[in-house]
Amino acid sequence: MPRPSFPFMEILSRLPAAFAIGQKPRREASGLPIGAPRAASADWPRPEECLSISVRTESEEDAACSALQEEGQFLARQERWQELSERLAAADAASHSTPCGMPEAELLAYGARADVVNAVEHALSDGAPWDQRQLIDGIMALEAIRKDHRSDPYLTALIAFAHIDIGWLWRGPGLEEPPSRVHLRRCAAHFERARVLLAKLSDQPSDSAFLAAADCSLFSAQKAGTLHVADAYARLIDLAPRNHRPMRALGLQMLPRCSGSYAALELEARRTAARTEDIWGAGGYTWVYFDALTTDPEASGHVDTKFFVDGLRDILNHVPSQAMANLLSAYCAVALGGAQLNGKSARTPREEIATAADWLIRDHLREVHPLIWAHAGQGFDNNARVKSLRRFSARGQAQATEFIAQIFREELSRGQKIAISPDGLHMSAG
Repeated sequence: MPRPSFPFMEILSRLPAAFAIGQKPRREASGLPIGAPRAASADWPRPEECLSISVRTESEEDAACSALQEEGQFLARQERWQELSERLAAADAASHSTPCGMPEAELLAYGARADVVNAVEHALSDGAPWDQRQLIDGIMALEAIRKDHRSDPYLTALIAFAHIDIGWLWRGPGLEEPPSRVHLRRCAAHFERARVLLAKLSDQPSDSAFLAAADCSLFSAQKAGTLHVADAYARLIDLAPRNHRPMRALGLQMLPRCSGSYAALELEARRTAARTEDIWGAGGYTWVYFDALTTDPEASGHVDTKFFVDGLRDILNHVPSQAMANLLSAYCAVALGGAQLNGKSARTPREEIATAADWLIRDHLREVHPLIWAHAGQGFDNNARVKSLRRFSARGQAQATEFIAQIFREELSRGQKIAISPDGLHMSAG
């Protein structure tokens, strides 16, 4: 196969911060006590003296995601595009996914475009002039590769995903508030190019979850008809029912601020629960409301709290992993504000759901995954910028410990010691 006239790696070598993705923090799974910044008092002992819980900074899910991203990045850096395409197609056709349901094809594609996207993010965060070539050289190198692979739907979708990522960087946080016209124009241009590329794939087979995910990603930057958006996500969910992320994205798109209404949100949550009942039980309802509740306070006035909490239980029955237990516990404790209740009675539907953190932690949590708790503190915002992974992780660990101490406040105030490990929950006299 002829080498592109716009060499990918030669361009990357001139870009800033074409750095490795998925850099892993030091792996740890110890039972050492972890503490939270709370002053000691007569009726509240220091948590680090009477509370211990295992900490795992990289879960099985994290390791699987990182390995796939690194594989995609390696193939792109070696310019082994045909091999990458075949790998994407095989993973997509077989519906291969990580333990928590993340599609392998999407992770491979993320790794393959990471150098280009990261370089733009670095340049923008450093305040590079908007007309500098380094902001477009990387994506132009990807576009040039497509000249030799025009009929390849997977590489075309990969390039469209890269445009969408870069479009969000131009629009995203950390730049100008509000964004300037230049930033908005650049964002719109990248999304328009992604739309054009994906329109070329309209004649492709309709059983590809990877291509369906690319189509749905366009909705994040533009309003569309409620029924059209709902049907597109329904198709994607049917193709990849074990992946909870499309259900969460559907919930966001059904908010009035996007392409829906509160009535549409409730309807699609129930429709999704019915279509995925054999896999998630009531969990489909919970996933659709999951991010909608943290994004729009008004959405809590429409949620069926019993249905939602039943869904939390069914999700853990389906995926009884510690990664999932941490996600749901951190969601209720931090993202929904359960930590603010501190023993008070719930008064709103959102607060009622947040109280589920008590049984989630007591019955299911056996180790802390700090990054999940840290991301919960950011509202699970994928665009949030993390300057120091170590400090970000430490913040999540402190949040987790603080809230776990609140859950066991009565036991701790009576002088009991709490030890939580993969073997279970143990209490003993102080």
